[in-house]
Amino acid sequence: MSAHTHAGPPPAAPQPLPGVDAIVAVGSGKGGVGKTTLAVNLAVALVKMGHKVGLIDADVYGPNVPLMLGVNAQPRMVGENRVEPLEAHGLKVISVGFLNPGDKPVIWRGPMLHQIIRQFLSQVEWGKLDYLIVDMPPGTGDVALSLVQSVPLTGAVVVSTPSDVSLQDARKAIEMFRQMKVDVVGVVENMSYFVCPHCQHEVDIFSRGGAETMAQKFGVPFLGSIELDPELRKSGDGGKPAVLAGEDSAHGKSLFAFARKVAARVEEIKASAPGNVVQIQ
Repeated sequence: MSAHTHAGPPPAAPQPLPGVDAIVAVGSGKGGVGKTTLAVNLAVALVKMGHKVGLIDADVYGPNVPLMLGVNAQPRMVGENRVEPLEAHGLKVISVGFLNPGDKPVIWRGPMLHQIIRQFLSQVEWGKLDYLIVDMPPGTGDVALSLVQSVPLTGAVVVSTPSDVSLQDARKAIEMFRQMKVDVVGVVENMSYFVCPHCQHEVDIFSRGGAETMAQKFGVPFLGSIELDPELRKSGDGGKPAVLAGEDSAHGKSLFAFARKVAARVEEIKASAPGNVVQIQ
């Protein structure tokens, strides 16, 4: 098969966001692995650790961040073509879910996706941030390309469950970021195991350890294992992320450990490649 396209001008080089120290994408090769749950808890955990953090819900077809943060309002316009992000749990956040609330689906083609991602980056008043976390849609499509073409990403976190089906797609996500010249912060294994509330025995529902083995094979850091915890689901549905209970809580401990590894790895990437800006051809 072949496609005939008209060569246009080369895309402009991605431009850093003033005042934002690090931009970290959270992605996965497939849906249903808990990517948004980890992105939300990562962002809130970083806030609890004393950082200034923003969160972009770039999963435009399934914007679940408003539900998981318990906030749903219309963003306020400030100045000319500027948007003030909403705040929840000390976190600045923007989502298509704020602009298109309810059950009405978003049915957009690639150019519209590119436009909304650029607007979320350049027209939102983020102010000074230590971290801007971007919750990506599953897969390796338009939104990822638009993001990398718009701003220089510090790195990307890849979320997977231990199952072979999930790992197969996670490998594609790693390769996508590598082809785009984006540093892989690491791989995190979600739903790694389940602790029986009656006998405290650990059950490997989706197998276990596959993400760590994959990380070793691809030469990327392993960021930890997050248990399959009903409280994580309950807290997400209730708009109160599990990490709000604190680092010493049973349900937040592994999430804080994951957040600290991400923070350390981001500092490592920044130190090894200061001012690195990549142009996608």
